[in-house]
Amino acid sequence: MDRTELAALLRQARDRVRPGDVGLPAGSRRQVPGLRREEVAQLAGVSVDYVVRLEQGRGPRPSSSVLAALARALRLNDEDRTLLFQFAGAAPPQQGRIEMVVRPSVLRLLDRMADLPALVLSAKADVLAWNSMAAALLGDFTAWPPAQRNIIWQRFLGTDRGRVAMTPAEADYAAIFSVASLRSARARYPDDPDLLRLISELRSRSPRFEQLWNERRSGQWRSASKTVDHPEFGPLRLECDTLLVPDTDQAVVVYSAAPGSREASALDLLRVTGTQQFTVAEPSG
Repeated sequence: MDRTELAALLRQARDRVRPGDVGLPAGSRRQVPGLRREEVAQLAGVSVDYVVRLEQGRGPRPSSSVLAALARALRLNDEDRTLLFQFAGAAPPQQGRIEMVVRPSVLRLLDRMADLPALVLSAKADVLAWNSMAAALLGDFTAWPPAQRNIIWQRFLGTDRGRVAMTPAEADYAAIFSVASLRSARARYPDDPDLLRLISELRSRSPRFEQLWNERRSGQWRSASKTVDHPEFGPLRLECDTLLVPDTDQAVVVYSAAPGSREASALDLLRVTGTQQFTVAEPSG
């Protein structure tokens, strides 16, 4: 483990990322252009003290899961992610594993969608990245611990239904579709340990998931209409389109509304006000 190089890489990467790049409000009293250590810790799901020790070159050897979380939080590209793992004395992610880092080109696309809520999901429905509009519409994704920052985990095991409101028929369809997508992911990534752990936990803790799993359906993410019950604007019926990124097997989920509709006006206001005046709530995709 090369603690000096690891510390330098983490500090430089933190300085390069702006709060808006990761869906966080910039605020007016920032003393640094990049992320604060507290924000990196929040995004990666580790303690602030842990980040401080790593940046000072005196931290313990991070696990592979922590390294992956730091790479996501700091928006590292493929080369820098490989260096991060190598400096930490760990093997970089292997082929045949679900890609958990969003490509820089996709992140740039996310940033350009300044007037539409958008987020990026992994092949097993982990929420990997989101823009500020997504946080303003759906809630603070950092409120979910990294291990639970997964749409399907939240659907079956989460304690808060979030802001997406569903009829019983819509909820049933979403549950069926979620299980089918995980079955398809397991067929593509039979040796991914995190995927296997997720499926095992869901099967053991959720009778509904176990029932649907045994039906052996398969499927992919699809576009749909969703109702978001926003604390300020009330119910918003939005189109939810899924754009696939074949190279990484990830999905960009975008919420939009027809021009001239009440929902479109609400999104316009949300772009101006952002998350600053709203009560933080658990998100849901």
